[in-house]
Amino acid sequence: MLGESAVRAEWFEQMRLVLISEGFAGVERELERLKEGLDKKQLDAVDSLLEYLRNNAERLNYRERLAAGRAIGSGLIEGACKNLVGKRMKQTGACWRLPRANRIATLCAVLYSHLWKAYWKNSY
Repeated sequence: MLGESAVRAEWFEQMRLVLISEGFAGVERELERLKEGLDKKQLDAVDSLLEYLRNNAERLNYRERLAAGRAIGSGLIEGACKNLVGKRMKQTGACWRLPRANRIATLCAVLYSHLWKAYWKNSY
């Protein structure tokens, strides 16, 4: 809709700032405003995006995560997968198989989430 232009880049930067400062509510407001004057195809695209974001709104709490000193990107997770699990599985004589790798990856993910106690409570 916005093409490859400075207007598009400016809009994306504005949306990034709205998401970080206001969360999903701010992005929803801005996308609803964007819908004014769009054709049917463009409206369908924006509505599809809104539906996706509404279904994932609980994951868009970037402001709270940043305020708590937590990361909002996937770089930490990807790095942990590469370094902790990937390198270990590729070592000469490594005895990890996929089920064991999945278990250690799950532990790493749970360790950095709010689910640590619940995970151990429900483990077997």
